[in-house]
Parts: sequence; C-alpha cells; structure tokens
Amino acid sequence: MAETTSPTPREAFARLLEGNQRFVAGTAEHPNQDATRRAEVALAQRPFVVLFGCSDSRLAAEIIFDRGLGDLFVVRTAGHVVGAEVLGSIEYGVELLDCPLVVVLGHDSCGAVGAACAALEDGTTPAGYIRDVVERVTPGVLAARSAGHVQGDEIVAEHMRHTVDLLLDRSRLLARRVAAGRAAVVGLCYRLADGSAQLVVSRGLDTPAGPA
Repeated sequence: MAETTSPTPREAFARLLEGNQRFVAGTAEHPNQDATRRAEVALAQRPFVVLFGCSDSRLAAEIIFDRGLGDLFVVRTAGHVVGAEVLGSIEYGVELLDCPLVVVLGHDSCGAVGAACAALEDGTTPAGYIRDVVERVTPGVLAARSAGHVQGDEIVAEHMRHTVDLLLDRSRLLARRVAAGRAAVVGLCYRLADGSAQLVVSRGLDTPAGPA
C-alpha cells in the first residue's frame, strides 16, 4: 500500500541506502514495480526522497537504489547543475509532496566535471548550451582547487558539497525545513565500478524536528 505518512529524514536515508546495498550485493528485490503498485499510485504520489542527480545514463535512480513507482521524485541535469527549474522542482517535492530527504547524486568520472577542468586548464569550452553546463560546474572545481584538491574524485566530491550548499543558500523554503528538522539534504557519490553510493556531505540529518 502507498504510505500515508512521511518517514523522518534519517529513516528515509536509511531506506535509500538499504536499497543501494541490495543492488551492490546482487540481491535486488525490485519493490513497487508491479501492477498493484501502479494502481496504488495512479491518483496520488508520496515519494520519500527528492533525488537530484547527474543525467549520466549509468545513474538510473530506481535501479541503483532498488526502488519502484512512486518512491523517488527524480530531477536530473548534466553535472547536477542548478537552475530555477531545478530549484522549483526540488521545492515542489519538499513542500507539496512532503519529501523529508533531498539527495544530490554525483558520480566518479563525471564528464561535466572533466570538461570544467579542461576549460580551466587549456581554455577549451564546448559549443552551444553545453558551455552553460560547464560554466555552472566551474565554481565547484575552483573551490576544490582552492582547497588543494587536484584528483578527479576529490573534485567531484567538492562539486557535490558546493551543490548542496547552493541549494540551501538559494532555496529559503528548503533551508527552513532543514533548520526545523523536517528535511535533510545529503550528497552521495556513486561509484560506477561497484555500484555503491557513498556519503560525501550531510546537512540536517541530526537536526531535532520542530515547527516549520
């Protein structure tokens, strides 16, 4: 049956990681993917996570977290770059769907991060709107370099931290929910080779719940 109450941010986080552990171990249960679930969520949705991830084809959220229909409210852009549409979509999931957890999902060997690094090193910039993506990734790369990080994985992790902080800085609605303990924002880095999602940054998982 579809849930009628939202889990706490920590409960939602634990549920998400349990699914990823099943995926990594090869024991996926493929929950909520049958006709019964389809009928349950036809009239209303109650996802427990807003997942804002990179558009990379290898990051299929419902697969790598072993979830199904109505579980995840997914927003994706190349390099998980943030714009007004992204912020509005995330706020919709948090405010109107009452999702207690926002996950920023990045991954190793990210092409957008690599392109931003190349642009800084030799001035190579892509054409068209791809350039806009690279420009939005660049602040995270610069922050990584200023902190002394030069390895690819370190830069990806810093870009994820930058994205998490940017969401909380630009969305007052999300920041208020996190401060009240009604939501949390975390950054997870997906490892392409073994399928595991590793925690990089957390905001609000341990905040006591209070009024919004």
